[in-house]
Amino acid sequence: MIEVDGLVKRFSKTVALDGIELAVPAGSVCALLGPNGAGKTTVVRILATLLRADAGTARVGGFDVASDPDRVRELIGLTGQFAAVDEALTGAENLLLIAKLRELPRREARRRVAELLDRFGLADVGGRLARTYSGGMRRRLDVAASLLGSPKVLFLDEPTTGLDPRSRADVWALIRGLVADGTTVLLTTQYLEEADRLADTISVIDRGRVIQAGTPFQLKARVGGQTLTVRPVEPARVRDTAEIVKRIAGAGPSGDTHGDVVSAVVPAGSDAAAMLAEVAAELRRAGISVGEIGVRLASLDEVFLALTAKELVA
Repeated sequence: MIEVDGLVKRFSKTVALDGIELAVPAGSVCALLGPNGAGKTTVVRILATLLRADAGTARVGGFDVASDPDRVRELIGLTGQFAAVDEALTGAENLLLIAKLRELPRREARRRVAELLDRFGLADVGGRLARTYSGGMRRRLDVAASLLGSPKVLFLDEPTTGLDPRSRADVWALIRGLVADGTTVLLTTQYLEEADRLADTISVIDRGRVIQAGTPFQLKARVGGQTLTVRPVEPARVRDTAEIVKRIAGAGPSGDTHGDVVSAVVPAGSDAAAMLAEVAAELRRAGISVGEIGVRLASLDEVFLALTAKELVA
């Protein structure tokens, strides 16, 4: 549904995009991750026909964003980094304004507005001025406005920035519902947990280039492998726990401790489940009570830091 090939964009002497490649299947969520200034918003603006690339091609729904922008605009919805809400209008009036700009027939516009207010949990406050809305309500109204044209592709540029955890979870639920209905979503975010929970695929961008791409599982496996972690109930037994984990894992650094948690990298080719069982048995024999024990992949935070650190060194 989204195809990007060799996209380049310069602003004076600054290279914002340096040959971006991207492919997003229909009905999926692709997250763009990267530090500030990496080029994420520039990609979105080009795909949304708000900015022209200097080189390369980009297609949405099979249409070229440069040569056929009107057809692209018929397919897309866009929610920017900041809620584009008119505070002097009610929630319903905000949506009706967008419906008129999209030239929806009056009856259809009112039907769609009522439907979206209900879907986004705003039906009870649709008659209130938007200035009285909370941040989460404004963001939901903003996303609702981007759906008035029933877009096949939705661009969400940091849609949950500044929201509290409950409001963020509400937006996540809305995104999942849209994808279940067949919408393709391209999401930029600074919240790695958000990408981990929502994205089918992730592209990590740094200095205008995609430096790694794949599913969340694939990225974690490539960068960090598996890690065994143990948290003894008694902090005084951390050193004893570390000795056991170190002996079984068979690696010096794996015995390092971080506060009251002992972690060990599972050697490549090792049976993580068997190692976990052996550690648990040894801890039991040593009389060490365990609060937490398990095997996990590297977190997306660790993946992000490892990848962007490599780019800085390079």
